[in-house]
Amino acid sequence: MGKKVDFIVADILSRIFRQQWPSGKLPTQREFAREYGVSRFTIQAVIENLTLIGALSSTQGSGTYVREGLRRNPLIYNTMTRTPYEQIESRVLHLDRRSPGADEALLLQLPAGDEIWQFDRLRVIAGVSSQIERTVMPAAMFPTLSDAVLERSVQEFVEGAGYRISHYMTSYRPVTVSRQDASILECRRGAPAMAIDSRGVLTDGRVFAHSEMIALNYVVSYVSRFDREVHQARL
Repeated sequence: MGKKVDFIVADILSRIFRQQWPSGKLPTQREFAREYGVSRFTIQAVIENLTLIGALSSTQGSGTYVREGLRRNPLIYNTMTRTPYEQIESRVLHLDRRSPGADEALLLQLPAGDEIWQFDRLRVIAGVSSQIERTVMPAAMFPTLSDAVLERSVQEFVEGAGYRISHYMTSYRPVTVSRQDASILECRRGAPAMAIDSRGVLTDGRVFAHSEMIALNYVVSYVSRFDREVHQARL
């Protein structure tokens, strides 16, 4: 997706959270195309991406609307959420069950003697090798984890096992691709990338997964509400 589409997506999200369209109904694609000075094809791509991440819904003959409750929730827009599920392929590179290291046992709050699953996945987005994911999960909580599960949705598997996901804690830092990862991603060594560290947390506070990812051409935008008390405390 081009920079122009990225810009318009971020701008429309900003306008939604400023409540520029209080009725919830957005202007027509023709009006947006005229306003942004782009083709309707570009606006169609924008609307498609905003719909895929759950920001908008469209009704034939009625128009495009902001989804109910969107403004009350944080919204993350990134390379993964903007891509339809059918265009994301997960290829399992490695799956192993082993004893955890001290840091892993502490992070996952494991009793002595418990084991962990460790797996590596290659995420292929729209036919392009884009991300390497390295994850650990408690084996006792997920005894039936398998290659077949990892080729689909880990989140669906976790909730299907009777757990409820509360949130993710995620951090980002720029890196360059190592020789080993370059051979997997089919890119040059030293290419710029994003390192993404993520912890999945259940509603009872337990960490059910810790992932480290290397992502090429990663784009992320997010909406965060201004917390005046936190701001004042930092002054």
